[in-house]
Amino acid sequence: MAYAAVLFDLFDTLVRFDRERIPEIQVNGKRVRSTAGHVHAVLSAHAPQISLEACYEALVDSWREAERLRAIDHREVPAPERFVHFFRHLALDARALPAGLGQALIDAHRRELGKAADFPLHHGPLLERLAARYRLAVVSNFDYTPTAVDILERAGVARLFKAIVVSDAVGWRKPKREIFDEALRRLEVPARQALFVGDRADIDVLGAQRAGIDAAWINPEGASLPPEIAPPRYEIRDLADLGRILDV
Repeated sequence: MAYAAVLFDLFDTLVRFDRERIPEIQVNGKRVRSTAGHVHAVLSAHAPQISLEACYEALVDSWREAERLRAIDHREVPAPERFVHFFRHLALDARALPAGLGQALIDAHRRELGKAADFPLHHGPLLERLAARYRLAVVSNFDYTPTAVDILERAGVARLFKAIVVSDAVGWRKPKREIFDEALRRLEVPARQALFVGDRADIDVLGAQRAGIDAAWINPEGASLPPEIAPPRYEIRDLADLGRILDV
C-alpha cells in the first residue's frame, strides 16, 4: 500500500508513560505518586486552609469525574473544565481567587506529568527517516495540548510533525472519527493514503478503521484482538517494526 502520511498515537506508542517519574508524596500515612504536591504548593499561597491531603483527594476526584464523562460518548473534558470540578470539590469560589490561578495549577500538574514521558532513543532516527518520505502527525487523547507539544519538543521531534492533534482542541477523543478527520484535514491527505499507528485496539485500531484509515497495532504482548474489532492491516511488536513495513 502506498501511503502519503503516517499518524501516531502519543502515549505508549511514541512515548512511554513511566509512573516512577511522578513525584512521591505522603498522604494519610501512605506514599503515593501524584502531582498533588506541586499543585498544592501553588494553591497554598492563595488558599492556605487547604491541606495537601485535601488537594490530593480533589485532584483524584476531578480525574474520576472527567473519566466518567468521557466514557459516556468520548467527548473530551479539557483541563480547565476538570479544574472547575477541582475547585468545586474543595468548596473554593474560583471567582474569589486570583486571576490565572487555575492556569497556574494546570501548568504545575501537567509539567510533572510531562516529565513522566520517556522517549525511547530508537524512535528518533525512525521518525527522521519517516519524515523524509511521509507527512507525519500525532493524534492523541489528552486534555491539554501544550503538554503533548512540550513532550515532543523535549524529545527533539516536534518539528517532524506536520500536525499535532490533541483531543482537547478537537472536543472528541479516539475512537471518534472526528479527531482522525481533523488530522487528515491538516495534513491534506485522504484517509485511503494514511496509516495510523497505535497501541490500543479499542481506541486506536477501531477509531482508525471507522475513519477509513489503515491501522498498525502495536501489540508487544501478543494480546488477542477483541472480537468486535476487525483485524488491523498490520500487527507489530515494537515501533521499530514500522521501518520494515514502510521500507525506511
